[in-house]
Amino acid sequence: MFGEKKENRFVKLSIEGVKDVACMQVVVDTWTGIQYLFAESFGNAGGLTALLGEDGKPLICEEYRRKKE
Repeated sequence: MFGEKKENRFVKLSIEGVKDVACMQVVVDTWTGIQYLFAESFGNAGGLTALLGEDGKPLICEEYRRKKE
């Protein structure tokens, strides 16, 4: 119970700073493989959105997607 190590559901793929104004991170959901862009301003504002392909469907990172048993 207390000693169990849980696998993180979300993993950061990349982090970029934008001229002391903001930080952008690409995060992947390891359950679904869907990639998200998280943008955070250093003034306590932020937003999260799914990254979409040309077809309008979410981008999937198969490397991190949990395989269905």
